[in-house]
Amino acid sequence: MSEERPSSGDREINDPRAMRALAHPARLAILNKIQTDGAATATEVAEVVGVTPSAASYHLRMLAKYGFVEDAPPRGDGRERLWRRAAGGWSVSPQAGDPPGVREAKDTLIQVVRDEAAAEFTRALGSIEREPPQWREASTFRRSVLLVEAEELQELIRRIEELLDPYRVERRRREGAPEGARIAEAQVALFPRAERRPHGLPSDG
Repeated sequence: MSEERPSSGDREINDPRAMRALAHPARLAILNKIQTDGAATATEVAEVVGVTPSAASYHLRMLAKYGFVEDAPPRGDGRERLWRRAAGGWSVSPQAGDPPGVREAKDTLIQVVRDEAAAEFTRALGSIEREPPQWREASTFRRSVLLVEAEELQELIRRIEELLDPYRVERRRREGAPEGARIAEAQVALFPRAERRPHGLPSDG
């Protein structure tokens, strides 16, 4: 749904207003719902996100204001307004020259996205025993410590994105996916470790 590092074709967000509009757990959940399940009404996303239809409608209008969602073709009698995810992804990348207000907005949005990802991970971990054996075997929760130079880390990112790209839900048509395909999630974070400063020894007193 959302990324902190740009992929090919992603829209880089630098407007603090757009970032503040997106840095809301309910709005990120709405985007995730639309990305996963396709076009939906305010009432439909409200049921999943846990807000009132009027609140969902407000959040959708805010997302539309900054280009994250757009009107979808109507269904049925067309009385209900349908929303869909805007084409293309988005990314946020902190830069050394960012003004303080821009950097603060970027940091806030990235943290909200990471919190949502952590919550998704926790839900998956809590239900792993209820998954069928083939899905338990296909799941991995792994942390690796690497010794790399910057160019190697960039190449790793490029190769991982290349591997994931054909399977992204916004690119792979459901009717063309194998029988038994379901929504899964890849969480990738590659970064140089920040220095850990020693705490010092505790005193006996």
